[in-house]
Amino acid sequence: MTAPPESQTGARVQRLPLARFTTLGVGGEAEVWFVATHEQLAEAMSAPYRILGGGSNLVIADEGVPERVIRLSGPLAERDLTPDPDLSEGDALVTGWVGGGVPLPGLVRALQKLGLGNLEGTVGIPAQVGGAVWMNAGTRYGEMFDGLHTLEIATPDGLQVLSPDDLRWGYRNSGIPRGHIVTRVRLKLQRSTPEEVLAKMTLADTARKGQPKMKTPGCAFKNPGGVGAGRLIDEAGLKGTRVGGALIAPEHANFIVNLGGATAGDVHALLDLIRQRVGVPLELEYELWPGGAQGQAASTSTSRPWAVERQ
Repeated sequence: MTAPPESQTGARVQRLPLARFTTLGVGGEAEVWFVATHEQLAEAMSAPYRILGGGSNLVIADEGVPERVIRLSGPLAERDLTPDPDLSEGDALVTGWVGGGVPLPGLVRALQKLGLGNLEGTVGIPAQVGGAVWMNAGTRYGEMFDGLHTLEIATPDGLQVLSPDDLRWGYRNSGIPRGHIVTRVRLKLQRSTPEEVLAKMTLADTARKGQPKMKTPGCAFKNPGGVGAGRLIDEAGLKGTRVGGALIAPEHANFIVNLGGATAGDVHALLDLIRQRVGVPLELEYELWPGGAQGQAASTSTSRPWAVERQ
């Protein structure tokens, strides 16, 4: 086994199984970079890389991936929810910076206790802020872009600070190019009460009660043409089908769960079976690793801290 390189900027670098970082619990080894500063992130992005946040919506191959895998940590995984007096007005508040590595569930709970709304619809999503923003995660009760004021994004050429209006975002899509990393955001929130925010969170959470509680990446396929993918899979007689340690969940047929000891190969076998048996084309919601690398080698100028480009 090749030893991981030593970081020149103090990033922690280890070769680790990726299964421990995913909600499905499968995935082989890779070189993992834990970066806490923009300088460390620039160094990590100086070779082909992937960014790994909360590890939901993701199936990683049993052999792992050849690229570096970047995890945000330290200050890039911290939150400042103090209202910015220069950007806030009345009941409309804009926070300080919230790191892309901040776990979304804990953030949503903290906002509820403060009586701050706009992100209630993201309750229960097992993601980090950066990944949730990148895919505009949400439910029918709300999504990440409901609560965004400013985004700081790392690209192979430097940092950019954008507003949501600078991006062509939409349903489960932020418009942020693949390989670009959401490092920090400022949140746009509405002052309410803890009780009112909790009531909205409960409404969104209740709609998720039929989903399985075991290890899962989430929904496997997007709903085609307004028809529930889970219903189509169920009608094909596949609910409860098992391959190895992976199972099409009895609670909801659009979820694949890890019964314990599942492999990525088991999951792929179930995905292939679903595609063969369902009578309409289905678009995958999962991201599959490997595939194309998310990032390419950055320019040598990124070995230094980036200047912030405002657009």
